[in-house]
Amino acid sequence: MRIVVVGCGKIGKTIIANLIKEKHEVLAMDVNPSVVADVADLYDVMAICGNGAEHDKLEEAEVGKADLFISVTNSDELNMLSCFAAKRMGAKHTVARIRNAGNNDDSLAFMQKQLDLSFAINPEKRTARAIYNILKLPSASKVETFGNHGFEMIELTLRSGSALDGVSLIDLKKKYKADFLVCAVSRDDEMFIPKGDFVLKAGDKVGLIISEEDTPAVLKMLGLVSKSVRDVIILGAGRTSYYLAEILLRHRISVKIVEQDKERCEQIAERFPKADVICGDGMSGDLLAEEGIADVDALVALTGRDEENILISFYAMSQNVPKVIAKVNRGELSVLAEKLGLESIVSPQKTVADILVRYARALQMSAGSEMEKLYSLMNAKAEGLEFNVLSDFPYCGIPLKQLRFKPGVLLAGILRGKEKIIPGGEVMIESGDKVILIATDRSVYSLTDVIEGVRE
Repeated sequence: MRIVVVGCGKIGKTIIANLIKEKHEVLAMDVNPSVVADVADLYDVMAICGNGAEHDKLEEAEVGKADLFISVTNSDELNMLSCFAAKRMGAKHTVARIRNAGNNDDSLAFMQKQLDLSFAINPEKRTARAIYNILKLPSASKVETFGNHGFEMIELTLRSGSALDGVSLIDLKKKYKADFLVCAVSRDDEMFIPKGDFVLKAGDKVGLIISEEDTPAVLKMLGLVSKSVRDVIILGAGRTSYYLAEILLRHRISVKIVEQDKERCEQIAERFPKADVICGDGMSGDLLAEEGIADVDALVALTGRDEENILISFYAMSQNVPKVIAKVNRGELSVLAEKLGLESIVSPQKTVADILVRYARALQMSAGSEMEKLYSLMNAKAEGLEFNVLSDFPYCGIPLKQLRFKPGVLLAGILRGKEKIIPGGEVMIESGDKVILIATDRSVYSLTDVIEGVRE
């Protein structure tokens, strides 16, 4: 597809890099000449220096021929205006980054309709929601929701001494009768879509598919539950912290925010009178000790510097804080931090890039395709895909044990109306089902792509 990206900051560059991996034709635009030159050299794309809301620059970019127009500058207003102009000039689909905390869901929906946006995206708000999903299940390093809250994909690391260490998946299913599925395992940088004879080991990063309402009970049964989070320290008072505090306080979780900037402290304290706001250096061990770091259930490092977030997270781990989450945008630092033992890492720019890549792929395959959603899983080593089963799907009514699936693919769940099915060999796919696949192959665009035929 032909895609125009306006705004080449951290998020813009991440989006461009990921879209290029998907083989899209990308044109970049930014007002900074040096940034434009860097993007053109680094990603080998056409790049234009200019304002995304200027008619002549949009014409130069030939936005009328664009399948997708994305505006992710630092200005909400410029993003909205650029998308509005691009749509009027013929761009098929438009996406704007809108970050202003005053734009709640209702106002965003109103603007989206009035500006004819395909959708509006708020990186910090989505990141805050992802953090809350992890805090709900402290054992998890990441939580993804499939099928409109039908299933959850829980990513967690098996610790030394875990009851699951040395257990094969077939024995696991015999011992625990609940409906869940181990659908992905990452071990020593190698990714597995495991079969029944696969033996789990301490240190494995495991992906579990569980019906959302069964998740707490299953994790408890497997001995993977930490105590519920009741009080949280947040370092930094930026946009992500704002949204996270809002969510936590709404769910009656105690919040303490540490921020150096006095003016920002006053703003956040006025907005959240039930939060405890401390004006001070979050890198100070003495300050954190004074504020009770040894007694909190979780610490979330959301300062503007990746290095600070990583360092303070390791300090919190040394103080035995049960759950530690860090915002890290730089990929190389994220990989290093995880290898050193930091399990829960979030990145606003990666969150947005993942969303836009799967949106672009869904658009590309929309004609005659049944793919509805795509998720990046297990540090981007696997994908989760949702498909709607159409009436002409050739393998309806055939037991799964008779179907030959391609290597590296697992059918992880089926939603049939309100019924949630963890599939076994006798289960059959039916027209109208919503099917969840886990795959290590990034070339899956259709449900029929993953089935090689029927066993005799």
